[in-house]
Amino acid sequence: MDLHENKEKNLVTATFELPKMKKEDISIDVHNSCLSISGENKLSTDHEEGGYAVRERKFGKFTRTLALPQGVKDEEIKASMEHGVLSVTFPKSAPEFSPKKITIS
Repeated sequence: MDLHENKEKNLVTATFELPKMKKEDISIDVHNSCLSISGENKLSTDHEEGGYAVRERKFGKFTRTLALPQGVKDEEIKASMEHGVLSVTFPKSAPEFSPKKITIS
């Protein structure tokens, strides 16, 4: 997982390299200000090599959980997947929760 912050756009992008996985095998959930990405890899290949039948199987589950900034709404979280790379983008901070300067009178 890689995290990238764009200060100009106030966005954080988390990228996950998930080769040979389909978006149908990945789940993205938000619960208690936490973003969870989970999935299951079920890869099985059969081929013949030098007169031998070769069967390879790779199975595994994964889960990654990120704490979301305070005030991020579900509809502000965007996800896309292209060429085995999942990108999840969300605001770094909500405007109503950003620090405010108080002037002394």
